[in-house]
Amino acid sequence: MSMRPDFHLAGRVALVTGGSSGLGRAIGEALAASGARVVLTARRAEALADGVDVICREGGQAAALAADLADPHGLDEVARRAAEPFGEPTILVNAAGVNLRQPMGEVDLAAWELTLQLHLGTPFFLSRALVPGMRREGYGRIINLASLQSSRAFPDSAPYGAAKGGIAQLTRAMAEAWSRHGVNANALAPGFFPTELTSPVFGDAERSEALARQTAIGRNGRLEDIAGPAVFLASPASAYVTGQILHVDGGFTAK
Repeated sequence: MSMRPDFHLAGRVALVTGGSSGLGRAIGEALAASGARVVLTARRAEALADGVDVICREGGQAAALAADLADPHGLDEVARRAAEPFGEPTILVNAAGVNLRQPMGEVDLAAWELTLQLHLGTPFFLSRALVPGMRREGYGRIINLASLQSSRAFPDSAPYGAAKGGIAQLTRAMAEAWSRHGVNANALAPGFFPTELTSPVFGDAERSEALARQTAIGRNGRLEDIAGPAVFLASPASAYVTGQILHVDGGFTAK
């Protein structure tokens, strides 16, 4: 019996939502570097094309799928189109998201519905659309994006926090329903990384430094820090890991 873990993704197809920027794009690049053929999906076609170009220049394989992931009626079509470039995805990364950072009293219905759809509705219905193909393949990995706000509150983020609390429980529910069929579901809970969603934080040097001091490691995240955990959860090495929330936060939640 070999005790060498298998982190290779050759022959796998991955669909990454929110793949035009930030953590989604970083995860897409990491999966491609490990051998997966990656479909990046988001709204912005130009940014997606740039991400595909970066992956291909590094010797990987990638395709772009421009779509409005906030439209609940279009998700079955997204799942269908995602299979066109390389075949049915057996890895799904649900990284699309939004944080409008509104005070509690200013949250309107449109903001509430958009936030919960992108962070809860879209991962659920897109995963459900892709699971039959994963079951046919006998291999499936669903990686959701949780957050520090899955377990604690931050100011001006009530819809976002509610959704991120929900995605932690949805991940467990997915694991309970699908793991026996070879489809594992886990979530990454990043700390503070420099992305479009966190630009208000990183635009304030004093606030950013204060958050870095709250980590056990003593710094905020770098995009490359998400690569290893993402590849692990997408790979055969995580075969007995399901229903878990992996905090990639430099020890923020441990301190």
